[in-house]
Amino acid sequence: MNTPLKLAGFAVGLAAVFGAALGAGRLAGPVGATAAEAPAGHEMGGGEHAETAGGDRSPGGLMVSDGGYTLALDDAVLPAAPAAELSFRILGSDDRPVLDFAEAHEKELHLVAVRRDLTGFQHVHPVRDAGGTWRVPLALTPGSWRVFADFTPGDGGENRILGADLAVAGESAPEPLPAPAATAEVDGYTVTLDGELSAGTESELTFAVSRNGRPVSDLQPYLGAYGHLVALRAGDLAYLHVHPAGEPGDGVTRPGPDVVFGTTAPSAGTYRLFLDFRHGSVVRTAAFTVTARGHEEAGS
Repeated sequence: MNTPLKLAGFAVGLAAVFGAALGAGRLAGPVGATAAEAPAGHEMGGGEHAETAGGDRSPGGLMVSDGGYTLALDDAVLPAAPAAELSFRILGSDDRPVLDFAEAHEKELHLVAVRRDLTGFQHVHPVRDAGGTWRVPLALTPGSWRVFADFTPGDGGENRILGADLAVAGESAPEPLPAPAATAEVDGYTVTLDGELSAGTESELTFAVSRNGRPVSDLQPYLGAYGHLVALRAGDLAYLHVHPAGEPGDGVTRPGPDVVFGTTAPSAGTYRLFLDFRHGSVVRTAAFTVTARGHEEAGS
């Protein structure tokens, strides 16, 4: 299995930032509770954008610029803090901040921040001012981070997922990637994964949520769905985001305990999955390590 990039400290993270800046266009989670009312949970893009996971387009988040749009961070280095402010702009082909965005799943832009060792995952919603600058507080620990902006231009353009590196000052101790497992625990909840991620072929992943040994059958809608899934490929942090089959109020989809997704990995390898779900008016994130097998492996 591939292993994620290792960080030795701030110097390494800073080098990664400037290395990526020199190669623009190159590749570029807390798994815990967040108050649902705070601007800290999010669902981006949507299942309709799953083509970024395979097919004609490359995975999302690998480029800082794409399709005439650029993710411009105001600062590429931030201090470690429980609420460090990240500010950025989405620039158009004229190098001016974009001011017109289409609302997708109740938000104009969704942002994911994750440390390169695939810890510190945060799924947040920045606020935009009249000049086109977005701001959001992030809980940052020392090391090298990657931030992803998921948005759709308001002029009818297609969804874009741009990524940029962010260095956080201080000594860092990279954490090893957890071994693959079918269950994850978060705040007294157990989430069980059934299904395998496949490369180049859509597969079905089912997440079953339980608490104290009992299935949770009253999940709450969160930005229009009962769950949201982000997958990041270990190493380069190629980004996938999909939404579950069905939606609240469609007369078919049940509010748990199962949340079902159909998704395709862009390649064989190791991925970290982050599932957001809402219960008791709190958004929680369960994390899994999985191995995506190639078509030949899956058929063997």
